[in-house]
Amino acid sequence: MSNIGFIGLGIMGTPMAGHLIKGGHTLFVYDAGRKPEEVIQQGGTLCESSQEVAEKSEIIITMVPDTPNVEAALFGEKSVSQGLSSGKIVVDMSSIAPLATKEFARRVNALGCDYLDAPVSGGDVGAKAASLTIMVGGPERAFATVKPIFELMGKNITLVGGNGDGQTTKVANQIIVALTIEAVGEALLFASKAGADPARVRQALMGGFANSRILEVHGERMVKRNFAPGFRIALHQKDLNLALAGAREMGISLPNTATCQELFNAAAAHGGSARDHSAMVRVLELLANHEIGGGTPLGDMG
Repeated sequence: MSNIGFIGLGIMGTPMAGHLIKGGHTLFVYDAGRKPEEVIQQGGTLCESSQEVAEKSEIIITMVPDTPNVEAALFGEKSVSQGLSSGKIVVDMSSIAPLATKEFARRVNALGCDYLDAPVSGGDVGAKAASLTIMVGGPERAFATVKPIFELMGKNITLVGGNGDGQTTKVANQIIVALTIEAVGEALLFASKAGADPARVRQALMGGFANSRILEVHGERMVKRNFAPGFRIALHQKDLNLALAGAREMGISLPNTATCQELFNAAAAHGGSARDHSAMVRVLELLANHEIGGGTPLGDMG
């Protein structure tokens, strides 16, 4: 069993950390925004800073919202880097910029430690069920050490390549997810406006070639009008920003990704930033002046 540090105990981090405790590991935790009561009650030890987490742990995991948050946790005041000693492993499971990831890895390597970027897919449902997909970039030796820990949190665990490749894979994942949410939203909106029962249409489609996890999970959210966040629109906006910025740097066009980002932007403008990303469908409903299931949609998505 290992001494593991976990920084960032939000919607995703809390259940992920809980699985590590249930797996028999000693967990040292810190969250800059709040006291993680649920994890502490399960047996996690609260630390005063990211530095203290790193000092007490052999493997340090970060699971925070964005690139600046990872940088602050790793290199800011009382940060992970100040608590590292040679031979430790830093694992970032956030979804952040691939180029920044490569720089963070270089700085951690300079301290005699390995670095893995290991973003996840599966949302809060996957985090709670320990069924996350984990996309890993970094050295094979560190991956081999950490893989048993990953297996407590996820099912599909792949070493993609070197540092940054895990984050690149996550950006690709988020492109597919956004475009599929948009496609499911359009399909169910079309069916509803045509007079068909969208719930039954969804059920029928799930038996054919159009089936997907998005149709299954987010299609149900759209039909049942459940937009409580599993993965917030604001976070998906951040991920598509990474995709579009990367595309500009590489000189390629991602036209449908850009369209989905504009739909998320419109949702945010109507107060929906904190809603689940399946609430993209609300913008399509506004454009059609028709809500799935009938009726006229309200302008406020908050």
